[in-house]
Amino acid sequence: MKSCGVSLAAAAPAFSDEEKKMAAGKPRGKTKEGTLSLTAEEREELSGLDSLLFGFLNLHENGAKTETLLLKAVCCYESLILKAEGKVESEFFCQLGHFNLLLEDYPKALSAYQRYYSLQSDYWKNAAFLYGLGLVYFYYNAFHWAIKAFQEVLYVEPSFCRAKEIHLRLGLMFKVNTDYESSLKHFQLALIDSNPCTLSSVEIQFHIAHLYETQRMYHSAKEAYEQLLQTENLPAQVKATVLQQLGWMHHNVDLLGDQATKESCAIQYLQKSLEADPNSGQSWYFLGRCYSSIGKVQDAFISYRQSIDKSEASADTWCSIGVLYQQQNQPMDALQAYICAVQLDHGHAAAWMDLGTLYESCNQPQDAIKCYLNAARSKSCSNTSMLTGRIKVLQAQLCNLPQGSLQNKTKLLPIIEEAWSLPIPAELTSRQGAMNTAQQAYKAHHPNTEPVLGLSETPISQQPLPVHMITYSEVDDLSSPAKRKRISSPAKYLEQLRTDRDHLNPTQKLMLQQLESQFVLMQQQNTFTLPHNCTNLTSRTEEPWRRKLSNSTQGFNKGQNSHLPGSNDEQPSFSTDPALYLQAASTNIQTSHRMLPTSSITQGLAFNHLSHTATSGDQQGICCTKESTPSGNRSFVPEISSHTEDTPNGCAGVKGFSNRVQQLMAEPICSPNSRDSTSPNLISDNPQMSSVLIGKANESMMTGACDKVNSIHPESHTKTNNSVASLHSSVISTTAAKSADQTTTLGVTSISSPHIRLQTVNGKGLENSNSSKNTSLPMISHKPDSPIIPSMSVSIYSNSTEVLKACRNLDKNGLSNSHNLLDKCPPPRPPTSPYPPLPKDKLNPPTPSIYLESKRDAFFPPLHQFCINPKNPVTVIRGLAGALKLDLGLFSTKTLVEANNEHTVEVRTQLLQPADENWDPTGTKKIWRCESNRSHTTIAKYAQYQASSFQESLREENEKKMQHREYSDNESTSSDNSGRRRKGPFKTIKFGTNIDLSDDKKWKLQLLELTKLPAFVRVVSAGNLLSHLGHTILGMNTVQLYMKVPGSRTPGHQENNNFCSVNINIGPGDCEWFVVPEGYWGVLNDFCEKNNLNFLMSSWWPNLEDLYEANVPVYRFIQRPGDLVWINAGTVHWVQAVGWCNNIAWNVGPLTASQYKLAVERYEWNKLQSVKSLVPMVHLSWNMARNIKVSDPKLFEMIKYCLMKILKQCLTLREALITAGKEITWHGRTNDEPARYCSICEVEVFDLLFVTNESNSQKTYIVHCQDCARKASGNLDNFVVLEEYKIEDLMQVYDQFTLAPSVSSSSS
Repeated sequence: MKSCGVSLAAAAPAFSDEEKKMAAGKPRGKTKEGTLSLTAEEREELSGLDSLLFGFLNLHENGAKTETLLLKAVCCYESLILKAEGKVESEFFCQLGHFNLLLEDYPKALSAYQRYYSLQSDYWKNAAFLYGLGLVYFYYNAFHWAIKAFQEVLYVEPSFCRAKEIHLRLGLMFKVNTDYESSLKHFQLALIDSNPCTLSSVEIQFHIAHLYETQRMYHSAKEAYEQLLQTENLPAQVKATVLQQLGWMHHNVDLLGDQATKESCAIQYLQKSLEADPNSGQSWYFLGRCYSSIGKVQDAFISYRQSIDKSEASADTWCSIGVLYQQQNQPMDALQAYICAVQLDHGHAAAWMDLGTLYESCNQPQDAIKCYLNAARSKSCSNTSMLTGRIKVLQAQLCNLPQGSLQNKTKLLPIIEEAWSLPIPAELTSRQGAMNTAQQAYKAHHPNTEPVLGLSETPISQQPLPVHMITYSEVDDLSSPAKRKRISSPAKYLEQLRTDRDHLNPTQKLMLQQLESQFVLMQQQNTFTLPHNCTNLTSRTEEPWRRKLSNSTQGFNKGQNSHLPGSNDEQPSFSTDPALYLQAASTNIQTSHRMLPTSSITQGLAFNHLSHTATSGDQQGICCTKESTPSGNRSFVPEISSHTEDTPNGCAGVKGFSNRVQQLMAEPICSPNSRDSTSPNLISDNPQMSSVLIGKANESMMTGACDKVNSIHPESHTKTNNSVASLHSSVISTTAAKSADQTTTLGVTSISSPHIRLQTVNGKGLENSNSSKNTSLPMISHKPDSPIIPSMSVSIYSNSTEVLKACRNLDKNGLSNSHNLLDKCPPPRPPTSPYPPLPKDKLNPPTPSIYLESKRDAFFPPLHQFCINPKNPVTVIRGLAGALKLDLGLFSTKTLVEANNEHTVEVRTQLLQPADENWDPTGTKKIWRCESNRSHTTIAKYAQYQASSFQESLREENEKKMQHREYSDNESTSSDNSGRRRKGPFKTIKFGTNIDLSDDKKWKLQLLELTKLPAFVRVVSAGNLLSHLGHTILGMNTVQLYMKVPGSRTPGHQENNNFCSVNINIGPGDCEWFVVPEGYWGVLNDFCEKNNLNFLMSSWWPNLEDLYEANVPVYRFIQRPGDLVWINAGTVHWVQAVGWCNNIAWNVGPLTASQYKLAVERYEWNKLQSVKSLVPMVHLSWNMARNIKVSDPKLFEMIKYCLMKILKQCLTLREALITAGKEITWHGRTNDEPARYCSICEVEVFDLLFVTNESNSQKTYIVHCQDCARKASGNLDNFVVLEEYKIEDLMQVYDQFTLAPSVSSSSS
C-alpha cells in the first residue's frame, strides 16, 4: 500500500559514502561500529508501511518478518538520529512515528509525531501523519484531540483511503461524548463506504441501533435490532449481543407492552442470546434480573451465580444478589453481598443506598447514615436531595434518642466498619479469586448495554500502560476482588507473586511481568517517582466504547441510573458528619482510562491551542505551577480541578465519562532550565535518544512561544493569527494578490498565509541542509497517493484561458484523477481569545443604540454604515416602528389567527428559568446544555396556549399578593429561607418557533408592510447577498415568526454562515438579549467542547460566570416592542422572552468584504465539522460575479480568488474524468433551481454532479460528490456524471468579473 504522506527527496543518496565504507566487509545489516543499517530492499519494503496499515497489519500471527523489520528500522532510525544529534529531516520523525504506531509502542509514536510537528510547518498536508496522530490520541482516550486530527484528515484529503475507519472512530467518540447527531452521521458515512474497515457492516449497524436506544428512541432501536437479526450469516457474537439488547429493552422500557408480555419477551430474547453465547456473564445477569422481577427467586439466584462463574461478575451483580437476599429476609447474606458490591465499586450509589436501607430496616441508623453519605458522594447518585433529606431525618431521630440507648441495644448486623472486613461466603465467590478487579471496578453501568463489538485491533486488555504510567493503585486493584486485606505496596505484592510463581493464573503472571519490569526500571532510574495522587493515571482494561456504554443496573429498587465507580484503592468514608457529604459532593474526581504519558512531551514546543486549557476540551482543567512541579528529573504533577460535570441521565453509559478524559498535563512556562524537568524515561530505553527527541525541539520554536503542553495536535496552534485558512485563506490580504510573483494560487503557499513556509530542516531550507550529518541518513521515500501540486504562476488577474492551460499542464504532470483539491490549505481553526484581555470593568459594555424620531432618521446613510461596522457587534434601533409608522398589529397573534389559523408552528418545550442562569432539571447546578423537545402544532392552538398562559400568570400573581399580605410579618424569615432554597423544580413552557411567512399569497399584507424598512434591512434588496442566491432558504432570505411566552429561549448561536440578522419585536412584551462579539466565538466553542456540546449543532445557554472569568465581554439589553435589533456578521447571541410577545426575523448579507470573509470562513469550518452550510457559497459567488459590480478591492479579490479556485477544480476534474474515459452528460439547470448538495456528506456540489444510474433513469437525480461516489464505486461504473454549466460559460463569467471603478457612497 502506498503512503499518503508527503514525498521527500529521493532515497538514492540515502547512505553516505562514509557509511557504505563502514558497512563494507561486515556482516549484512551491520556497520563497522556494530550499528544496524537498512538494505535497499528493506528500505523499499518500509516505504509502504505507514499509519494506514494500523489495524490491518497483524504482527502477532503471521507478521513476524514485518515486525522484525519494523523493530530494526526503529533501532536504525534512533541510532542515526542520535548520531546526527537530532538534526535530520522532519520526515524521519514522521516515519519513526508510523513504525512505532504499527508496533503499538504508543509513547514512542507520540514523541516522534511531536518532533515531526515541531519541524514541519505544513504538517497538515501529510494526511498519514494526522491519521497516525489521531490513532494515538484515540488509544489514550484523548477524544478531544483525536476528533480534531481525524476531522483535519478528511478536510485536507476527502478521498483519504482510510476515511471509513475515520468515520467509524468519529462515530464511536461522538457517541461517548453524547453528540448523538454527529455520531449517527459518521456511522452512516462509514456504512455506505465500500472500503475495508476494522468493523464489519453488521457491527456498524449494531452501533447505529444502539445509538437509537441510547437516545431513548426505543421503537427505532427495536426495529433496527430486529432488522439486524434478519441478516444472513450473522456472526454469533453479534447475534448474541443484539438479542441481549432486545431482552434488556423489553425488561426496562414500558413503551414496549404490558408488564407480563414484556418480561416474557425479555426472558425469551435473553435465553436465545445465551444459546448464541453461553459464556456471556452480562446476559446471565440480565436474565437473573428478569427472573427476580417476576418472583422466580431460585432461577434468579442461579442466573447470578452463572454470571459470576463466567468471570463477568460486577458490583451490579452483587448488588442484585443483595436485593434478592433482602427480599427473602436474609439480612446477613444481603449485607455481605452489598459489601461485595461496594468493595468492587466504591462509587456504586445503588449498593450504598440499598445497604443504608438494610441498616435502617434493622434499626441501625448510624450505619445507615454512613451508607447514605457514601451514596451521596458518588458521582452516579441521581437523587442527592432525597438522600440529604433522609440523612437529616435520621440525624434528628438520633438526637431525640435517650443517651446510651443505642450502645445498650443488641445489633442485628455488624457495624459497617466490621462488615467491611467480613470474608465473602465461599458459595458466592466461586471463581472470583481469579478475576481482574480493574476490569470490573471501572465497568460502566447503564440500562443500555454496549456491544462487545470493538475495533479489531489488539484488545485493550492486552495493551499495558507504559511502565512509568502504572500506578500503585493499579497494582493493588489488579488483585483478587474477594481479597479484603490491601497490600501496602507494590514491592510486597511483587514479593508475594514471586513466591507463588508456579501457581499463578494468566492474569497474575501478566501482573508479575509488569511489576518486575517496573521494578528494574525504577532501580535504573531511581530519580523518577510517581506522585502520591496518581490515581488519575489508573488504567481501565476495557475499550472506551464498551466501558462507556456497557449495560448494567444499580439494584432493583433504585431504578436504572448510570454511575461511575469510585477509586478502588481507598476505603470509603464512614463518618456521619453531614459536612463531609457536602464536601464529597463537590470533590468527587473520576479517573481516566489511559493518560497521555507526561513524559511524551517534546520539550520546548509551544502549543497555543491549549494555552486556554481551562476552557477547552472534554476534560477537567489541569494546570501546572512552580509549586506543583517536582524538581530535578521528576515528572510533572498536575493540579486537577475538583469541579466535574455530569451529562444528563439517559446517555448511554457512564454519566460524564467524556468529561473524564483527563486534560493533558501542562508543562511550566519555558525557562533556561526547562529541559531538566523532563522525565528520563521519555520514549526510549536509551536516555541519549530521549534527550535528542526532547531537547532539540527548541531549535524550531517561534520566538517568544513559551506555553508548553504535551499535546501536539495543531487544531488551534497559532503559527498565524488567521482563525480560518482554506477557501478564503489566500484572499484576506488586499495587496499580495497584485503581483504574480507573490501569489502562489495552486501551490502550497497562499496569498495571506505567511506561516506556510517551505519545508525546513533545523531552521534552514532543504537546499541548505546538506550537512555531513544529514547526508548519511537512510531516508525512506514514501510515495504519496495524492502528490502535492506544484506552484503555478497564475493569479486572480490571469484570464480563464491561462487558468485552463495551467490545469492541463498539471494533469500532464501526473495529477491523480481522484484529487480535486488542487491547492491544499490549512484546516480552519477557531480564533483564540483577543489579546490583550479586557479588564473586568469592561466586560459589560454599553449596547450601541440608535434612537429614531422620523422616517428621515431611518434612511440616513450613516445609520447603515454604523450597523455594518465590524466594531459594533450589535446595534439596537429604537423607535423604528413609530418612525416608519409600521403596522406591527399585522404580526399580532390575533391577526395571525385570523389570517391562517392552521399554519404550522414548530414548538420547543423548555424549562422556565431566570434569563441569566441555566440549571439542570433538578436545579442543583448550573450547566451549559439547554435541552428542549420538538413538536408541532398550529397557530390557532398555540394562540390558545399563549392566552391561557397569560391568564394563569395573572392568577398566580394574585395568589402571590395574597400570600405576601398574610406573611408580611415573617418577611425576614422568608428571605432567609429563599436564600437557601435551591433552584427548581422548574415550570415547563412552550415556545412557538420557525413559523414560515415566505408565502406571499398567504402573508401578502405582512410582507408588503416590511417594504417600508430601509433598504439595508429589507428581506430583499440589491445590496443583500442573500437576494442573489436565486432560490429560497427558509428563515434566511424569507421572514420567520416567533410566538413567545415568558422564558421562551433562543439558545446561543451564530447565524447561518455568519450572515447578519434583523429582528423586530412585535410586542406586547419585552425580550432580553445577550451578545458576544464575533472575535470570541472560539472561546465559546471551547466552553461548548468542555461541556460536551457541539457549538454548531447543540442547544446551549452560556454561564455568564464562565464568560466573565474568561474575560469575554457580554452586551446585555432589553428589546422593547417596535425595536429592531441588528446582529452583525458572526456575532454570538442568545435571547429570552421577558413577557408575552411575537418577533419576526430574517438574515441579510451586506455587500462588504467583512461579511463575505466571515461567510466563507464558516463555510470552511462547517466542512471541517461535517455540518451542512445552508448558504451555498460557491453557487452564491458565481451569481455575485454575474449580477454585481464590485468596487471594493478587498471584496473583489476575495470573490475572484474563490472563482479561480472553483474554476480550477471544475477544469481539473473534467479533464481527469475525460482522461479516465468517463462520459459527461449535459444536464443544465433552471434559473430558480436550488444549489446542489451531496446526499451523503452534505457538501456543496457545483457543476459536475455524480448521480447513480438508477437515480438518473428515474430522473430523481440524487446527487453525490466525487469522493462519496468513489467510495461507493471506485471506478464510478455505477454513476453518471451530469454537467450543469458549460465550461465556456464559466470562463466567460470569470473573465467578465472585473474590479469596478469606485463610486461615492450613496444613500441606502
